[in-house]
Amino acid sequence: MVHKRHLTAPAVGNPASLRHPDSRTGERADPRLEKRHELVGRILRSNIARGHFPAGLLLKEATLATLLQTSRAPVQRALQSLEKDGLVHRSETGGMLVGPRGGGLKPIRADLRDLGLLVAEEADEALQQRGAWEGIATEVEAAVSTCLIFGEFRIVEAELAAHYGVSRTVIRDVLGRLQERGLLRKTQSSRWVAGPLTAQTIKDRYALRMILEPVALTAAGPGLDRARLLALRDRAAKSEEDGRSLSGTVSLFEDFVAFCILGTPNQILAEGIRQNLAPLSAASAALDALGLPHDEAALSGLRIAIDLLLNGSVEAAAAWWRDHLAAACGRSIAQLKIVAIIDLPASLAPYLTPV
Repeated sequence: MVHKRHLTAPAVGNPASLRHPDSRTGERADPRLEKRHELVGRILRSNIARGHFPAGLLLKEATLATLLQTSRAPVQRALQSLEKDGLVHRSETGGMLVGPRGGGLKPIRADLRDLGLLVAEEADEALQQRGAWEGIATEVEAAVSTCLIFGEFRIVEAELAAHYGVSRTVIRDVLGRLQERGLLRKTQSSRWVAGPLTAQTIKDRYALRMILEPVALTAAGPGLDRARLLALRDRAAKSEEDGRSLSGTVSLFEDFVAFCILGTPNQILAEGIRQNLAPLSAASAALDALGLPHDEAALSGLRIAIDLLLNGSVEAAAAWWRDHLAAACGRSIAQLKIVAIIDLPASLAPYLTPV
């Protein structure tokens, strides 16, 4: 059975088999084994193949994420995969257009909320189930991210399951996801442990960033969408004028990494960068929450790096990014020393036990 998913309760659409072959492998996909971005990608591919998404239709990440009850990250990765396979291409005004680039397609700006999505029943169930546990995963990830800079903490599956009123199977899925992201580890005695993020750990992870990320930026640079680069530069310039707010600066650097670095055509490299970056991003957010000072000069440098990319000086932009990472490493270690004299926050989640 295929459902048409809208922002309201889905209505039943046309009948079809419960499982649909993956458009690239021809194999029937099992949603229980798929990563979320793969499941999203399969749904979008099916809508394109069935003609429900006509050539030229403008696809927006935010609207698709709302329809699919997920965050924008898996939608973004799914669209990148479709773009690589020539099923969609970037619009000059933002978003993706269905169909290959260069086809002279006229953009169709239909409201996806009215058009809806055709979703196989098994995929719809998987989306709903994952939506429930992803809410828990988001909360646990935020709690773990806060504690990393304060030492080592243990998480007991039974206590976490009782806290949320769910089964230990759900909790194992949640903790497994955080382990994949590098935020948790499992000891030889099968205990879940978070942290500590030490000065040496920060040095090691930044050393890896300085190796991998300039390479990714160099590979991605020539193919970056100029309109998106210009929009990113305009945001950087506006943030400078507005006084370099912390939230705006963090958002800009996150978007730069997502677009210019994780946009590398080498997705194995991108996945390695994501996993290495997760604990550092978590620690950075926790340090920012403490009100510690940030590097205001970095924002001006980011604008210069974007200008270099716009001018085709990709190697120079990669060199700047490497220097920026070296400075960020030193700044993070200095901030970590300040944390050493701060008392453990009383707001830490009750299921986090100091070791």
